[in-house]
Order: sequence, then structure tokens, then C-alpha cells
Amino acid sequence: MESKKKICLGIESTAHTFGVGVLDFEGNVYSLVNDIYTPKEGGLHPVLVKEHHLNNFMITIKNALSNANCSIKDIGLIAFSDSPGLGQVLKIGAIIARMLSQILKIPIIGVNHCIAHIEIGRLMCNIEDPLTLYVSGGNTIVSAFESARYQIFGETLDLSIGNMLDSFARDAGLAHPGGPKIEKLAQKSNNYLELPYVVKGMDLSFSGLYTAAKRLIESEQYGKNYNLSDVAYSVQETCFAMLTEVTERALAHTEKKEVLLTGGVAANKKLQKMIEYICKEHNARFEVVPLKYAGDNGVMIGWTGILRYKMEGGQEISDTFIKPKERMDQITVPWRD
Repeated sequence: MESKKKICLGIESTAHTFGVGVLDFEGNVYSLVNDIYTPKEGGLHPVLVKEHHLNNFMITIKNALSNANCSIKDIGLIAFSDSPGLGQVLKIGAIIARMLSQILKIPIIGVNHCIAHIEIGRLMCNIEDPLTLYVSGGNTIVSAFESARYQIFGETLDLSIGNMLDSFARDAGLAHPGGPKIEKLAQKSNNYLELPYVVKGMDLSFSGLYTAAKRLIESEQYGKNYNLSDVAYSVQETCFAMLTEVTERALAHTEKKEVLLTGGVAANKKLQKMIEYICKEHNARFEVVPLKYAGDNGVMIGWTGILRYKMEGGQEISDTFIKPKERMDQITVPWRD
């Protein structure tokens, strides 16, 4: 089954990013436009994110179409993120996608956000069957395609890696997003302060590390025996070592010959070096998804929607409900089977 017009509009709205991507059925990208909500203080408040997306979705879609040099009438398929994510925010993307599908009388398809991160990586890195380390503000997952699904071999039991880094950065008085600022500070130190290293089987826990790091910057010794760069260095070394251990174990278990690093935290050069090192040890090819496609975006949603549409066709509007808690290992992947 194929759409008459082989151009897809992908809409991403799981968290802070309202992203729109325009691409064709061969994977050629025409445009990628993101509108990102940045909190003035604290974390993401779903109501404020929802209001932000409602106020900005129209101009974001218009800019994406303008950059792609096409009209809304040229679109033949609408794809949107239906899981997982913040419920109130997912609803925005779903409502807009349904509206466009019905007005334009074109097919619609819902997409799992986590699977989309892998599929855009496979496309952009020309990689076939990777073990994937997906690290972002909302997710921390080690996965690979086995037994007709994207199986999860390891994941966080509490905080995601991106959430932990951003939370610590806020406590340290660093502006959002915190990850890049922590990376910069960490480069100025090699003074390691001991922090909780918690790997349980194949899963990880970052909450104890976060609490301990927070206590370090609240301690009377802070500024005397160590500084913020030392704490940032120690946080990075500990959490990235945890991620590397779990990834290496999954690599040994699955015997995959390719490893893919994706998600917003994939931009961190230190993490890249650590994962690249274990890949060399296991004679596996290592790829990092290009930054503009590694973070949340509409192109990854559009491409994954195209893959499913080619196999199964579009969905009925009544089937396009959101699933905020859906796991990637619950979903069929017919294009890989």
C-alpha cells in the first residue's frame, strides 16, 4: 500500500519539543523544524508545555512546509508520536494529526517515540541491525531487535540519565539544558569523588547518585576541598560507566556487530568515547546518530510512520489514541520481520 502523494508530515510531541519533519517515502528529508519549550525554572510542567505547543504548532508546521518548499496539499501521509510521553502533551500532536488527516483526507499513523529514535538512526547511519543505547531526558534504554520485537535488555529503574543530569544542573544553578554545561565543567577536572554506582542485573538506578551529588554541592566542604567541576566530572564518570557496563553486557549477550548511540545525551563526547571503546573490544561497528536527528524531532516520527504504513496501511481515526506508558517491546515491527 502506498500513498498517492509520497510525502509524509511527521509530528513529534511527547515532551518539551514540538517537532515537524517533512520527508518522502525513500527517506529523503526536506525539512526539520523544532519548537522547544524551555522552563524558566524547575522541570517540565505538562500544562505549561501543552500551552506552549498549542500557541506555536501552527507556525512550526508552516515553517516546516516553507523550508520543504511544498504545500500542505502535497502531503500524503500524517505520522504522529502516540507513545510514550506526557499525556497532555501527546494529546496535542494527536489532535493536530487527526485534524489534518480528516481535512486533507489522507492516511494517519501513530508512532512509538522510542522505536522512532532507532529507526532514524538506522536510516541516517546506514546501519542494519544495531544494539541501541538510547539516552535522553525521558528515557534510558538498551535495546535490540530480537524475536520480532525491539526487546529491552536494560533500562533505568527510576530517573532517566537526561533528567538526572538536568536536575543536578538545576541544583548547581546551571541553566537548562544542563547536560552540555555539565560536560563542559567536567572537562576541567580529573578529581574523582566517590558516588553511588548502582547496576542491578541489566538495569540502572540514578536516584542515589543524584542525591549524593546534590549533597556534595550542599556540603560545607564544597568550595574548599572540591569544586563544581570536580562534582560534574564525578557525576559523568559514574553514570557513563554504568551505561557502558550495561551496554557491553548486552552486546556480549546479543552478539550484535553494530552499536548505535541516540537520544539527546548522545551528543556527549565523553559518553561517545566510552561506548566506542567497548565496541572496539567486541569488534563491533559504532555509530552516533547525527545531533539534529538524535534529539526529539518530527523526521524520526515521519520515517517510522512511513515504514509501518508501507506494511500495514493507515489507521482508522478511532484507533489513533495515545498511550503515554506504552513500552517499545510491546509493539510489532513488521518492516524488520
